[in-house]
Amino acid sequence: MSTEHTFLAVYLGSMNGSKMAAWRALPEAERKAKEREGMAAWQGWVEKHKAVIVEVGGPLGKTRRIDATGISEISNALTGFTVVRAASQEEAARLFENHPHFAIFPGEAVEVMPVLPLPQM
Repeated sequence: MSTEHTFLAVYLGSMNGSKMAAWRALPEAERKAKEREGMAAWQGWVEKHKAVIVEVGGPLGKTRRIDATGISEISNALTGFTVVRAASQEEAARLFENHPHFAIFPGEAVEVMPVLPLPQM
């Protein structure tokens, strides 16, 4: 896959943040209704942008960090990802304005970065 005009969007959120605390405090029936609303909105977002979505991605699970000292379980703010194509990073970022991740669900933000080509070897 060519990396030109390809952008990685990562969804960020905190299990301990105020948005998640408010989400958990909702009565179960209300939370379930918001989940259905959020999933419908997310599917609508995917449908609207399907021509530029390279990989719809998905939610991310527990993280393991691997470094010189070995493997450990860690926590971070990454909750999911999507890969899109756009003419610029600004255009790619605009795809995620008012995204259901934070407009309906308790996610905090989406960060968009270019996927760069590997250096020539």
